[in-house]
Amino acid sequence: MKIFIMFAVIIVIIVIIFSSFFFIVDETKQAIVVRFGKIVKVAKKAGLYTKMPFVDSVVYFEKRLLLYDIAPEVIITSDQKRLVVDNYAVWRIEDPKKFYETMRNVNMALTRIDDIVYANLRDVFAKHTLDEIISEKRNEFLAEITQKTRKSLKEFGVYVVDVRIKRADLPTANARAVFERMKSERYKIAAKIRAEGEMEARKIRAETDKQVRVILAQAQKQAEQLKGEGDAEAVRIYAEAYSKDPEFFEFWRTLEAYKNSISKDSILVLGKEIDFLREFVGEAGSEK
Repeated sequence: MKIFIMFAVIIVIIVIIFSSFFFIVDETKQAIVVRFGKIVKVAKKAGLYTKMPFVDSVVYFEKRLLLYDIAPEVIITSDQKRLVVDNYAVWRIEDPKKFYETMRNVNMALTRIDDIVYANLRDVFAKHTLDEIISEKRNEFLAEITQKTRKSLKEFGVYVVDVRIKRADLPTANARAVFERMKSERYKIAAKIRAEGEMEARKIRAETDKQVRVILAQAQKQAEQLKGEGDAEAVRIYAEAYSKDPEFFEFWRTLEAYKNSISKDSILVLGKEIDFLREFVGEAGSEK
């Protein structure tokens, strides 16, 4: 029994000593081996690695993307507006050797990232107005901030993937005044658009009225022309009919005159001396 216990203890000691020669790096990590404060090995890929037992220490770092939610800061724009910006940065440890030599740990890195991002955010936004910052151009400004931050943090073994803004608000004291100014500007723009629209409408109405007058004048001219041609044709027909039988034509014209001038309630005074009524009493002027 004692031999078995001693054998088990020896096996455990051998396993412990043997395991102290190796360390494992998984897919989500990267590591460095430090010996007496000096980096002797960098393990960026997953796998099994060797080390000196009791002398080397292994420091692991995250290999995945890291999110740093930066505290809201006040930014002053080029038109002297105060803007409270709440932003974040997505980053990763690209070079664990540089990172360990310059930052040592993640907390130190977050402090440096905070300082650099805020400085770049302040410098870029200070060149632009509030309207530009809240417009679609904001993505261009953020891309510029990301590039500057990435360049500044490269020497620390940090790669900045992106810098984004969660929200940008005006300070409470200024929000109402800026809102009123923006509303006033929108009213001015709306009034200008309405005035331009009314002017355009007047032009369209004037042009339409002009076209209507021209069309009516042309129609009136054509109507008068057709009427004149019709009257001339009527006169020609009447003259031609009169020349064929003057007496009948005279009789027909007299009957038409009776029809147009004598109504149902008319009272007639007949006499041979009235030439107009000769068809009623016979010929006027001479007795037969």
